Amino acid sequence: MARTRPHRHDFAIAAAGLVGGLALWAFDIINEQTGLPTSWTLLPLGAMTAAEVMRRAAPRTALGIGFAALIADQFLGSNVATIVMFTDVVYAATLYGPIKLARRLAPASVIVTVVATVVTLGVVRSPKGLIVGVFAGLVTLTPWWTGWVVRSHRDAAAAERLRAEQIALLAEMDRRAAVEQERARMARELHDVVANHLSAIAIHSTAAMSVAAGDPDATARALGVIRESSVQGLAEMRRLIGLLRTSGGGEAAFAGDTDGPAAAVPRLDALDGLLARASRSGADSGLRFSLDDRRPNGRPLPAPVELAAYRIVQESLTNCLKHAAPGQVTVRLTEGGGDLVVVVESPYAPGPVPRAPGAGAGLAGMRERVTLLRGAFEAGPARLDSGAWQVHARLPLGDPEETA
Repeated sequence: MARTRPHRHDFAIAAAGLVGGLALWAFDIINEQTGLPTSWTLLPLGAMTAAEVMRRAAPRTALGIGFAALIADQFLGSNVATIVMFTDVVYAATLYGPIKLARRLAPASVIVTVVATVVTLGVVRSPKGLIVGVFAGLVTLTPWWTGWVVRSHRDAAAAERLRAEQIALLAEMDRRAAVEQERARMARELHDVVANHLSAIAIHSTAAMSVAAGDPDATARALGVIRESSVQGLAEMRRLIGLLRTSGGGEAAFAGDTDGPAAAVPRLDALDGLLARASRSGADSGLRFSLDDRRPNGRPLPAPVELAAYRIVQESLTNCLKHAAPGQVTVRLTEGGGDLVVVVESPYAPGPVPRAPGAGAGLAGMRERVTLLRGAFEAGPARLDSGAWQVHARLPLGDPEETA
C-alpha cells in the first residue's frame, strides 16, 4: 500500500544531502559553468532535497522534481550533492514505487542517456561529448539497476515467506484434519466394541431383576451372560488401550498392521463366536442367529475391509438384541464383482420399545466405515410389508496390498 506521509528516514536522508550540499557551496566546491553566482546552485539543491523527502511517499512526483532540479543544476553550476541525491531518488522510485513505474524507468533511463549523448555530441562536435553520455548513464541506469536487483530479492524473499506461511497453514489444517479423523476412528471403534457388550449387560440385568425368585435357572443364565459380556468388554478395552499406548491408535493399528498381541484385531473367521454370544444373549428374547458364509475359501481379505465387515456385523447384532422382533437373524457374506457384500437380516416389527437404551450412533458409524472404503451402505425395511429389517453393506476389495 502506498505511503501517505514521508518516512522518517527520508527526512534524515534529505537533511544529510542538504547539509552536504551547503558544505560544498560554503567551501566553494562547485563546478561553475556560467557567470552566475554559485548561490544559484542552492535552488536545485533545495528542490532535490524536497524530492528526497517524497522519495517513498510520492515517487512519481519526486522523480519529476528531481529530474527538473538535475537539469537546472547542470546549467546553474553543478553541485555534487544534488547529483548524488538524484541517484538516490531514482533508486528509491525503483525500489519503493509501483512495479509499473519501476519497469518504465529502465527504458526512460536509456532514452535520457542516448538523448544526452547525441545532443552533447551535436553541440560540442567532439568525442569528449561521450563523457556526458557516460555520466547520464551513471546517474540514471546505475541506480535503477541497483534498485531493481534489491527489489527482486525483496519480492522473492516476501514470496518465500508467504509460501512458508501457506505451507505452515496447510500443515496445521492437515494436522487438525488428522486429529479429527483419528478421533472419529477411535469413537467408532469404542462404540462398536463397548456398545455390544454393554447392551447385553443391560438387557440381561433387566431380565435378571424381573425373573421370579422361584426360577433360579433363568437368573443364573442371565447372570452368566452378564459376566461373559463384562469379561469380553474388558478384554476389548484392554486391546484398544494397548493400541493407543503402542501406536497412537492410528488406522493401521486398528487394521492390524502393528506387531504384538495388542495389535490383534477381530477377523471374519471369528464370526461364529460372535454369533454364539449373540445367541446366548438373545435366547430369552426369542432371537436365533445363523451365519451364511458364501465366500470362496483361500482368498485373503484386506485388513481394513475385514475389520469393517466384522464391526458392521457386530453392530448389527447389537441392534438386533435391542430392537429386533423374535425370530431368525441371518448374517450373509458373499463376494462378487470385486466387492465383499455383508447382509444382516432380522425380524422387524415397527414401534416396539427398545430392550436397551441407545444413542443412535450405530448406523452412522457403520455408514462412516463403508464410506471410508468407498463402498455402499443401506439400512431399513428389506421390503414393504416383509416384516424384516436389513443392513446391506458393499465393501470394495481391490488389491489387498493397496487396501491394507
